[in-house]
Amino acid sequence: MILVNTYIFFSNFIKNIKINKMLQLGEKYIYKFSYTQEQVNAFAEVTGDNNPVHLDKEYAEKTIFKRPIAHGMLGASILSKVFGTIFPGEGTIYLNQTLNFLRPMFVDQEYEAVFEVKEIIVEKNKAIISTTIQNNEGKSVLTGEATIMNLEQIK
Repeated sequence: MILVNTYIFFSNFIKNIKINKMLQLGEKYIYKFSYTQEQVNAFAEVTGDNNPVHLDKEYAEKTIFKRPIAHGMLGASILSKVFGTIFPGEGTIYLNQTLNFLRPMFVDQEYEAVFEVKEIIVEKNKAIISTTIQNNEGKSVLTGEATIMNLEQIK
């Protein structure tokens, strides 16, 4: 019985250990994602951007896109999610971001957000990270550069 309880204790202990990994120059992280039309609709509701090119299929069919497109800032919002929750994660402060919108993003299509550490400013606990979102053909739909700060993972 003691062995079983000890195993359960250590199993739970290991599950709760937070790995504190420092960012490394040149390190890359890739996050796959997609958006549904329901998420686009919710973004429109929250922001008030009710442009029919995002919400009205019949309207969008008459545009150069031929179908509804996701809001550019909805696409870019995935960067914030990744920085704040995954790479580098908890404790990250998003300081700056440049964005270049190169191609439209469509619902129910898979994308990859690619992050690469370009510079580490150790004395300020900051990093400069290139940010790119690519479509399923490997073409960039969004590019930019972010500056983040994390007191625990950038030292």
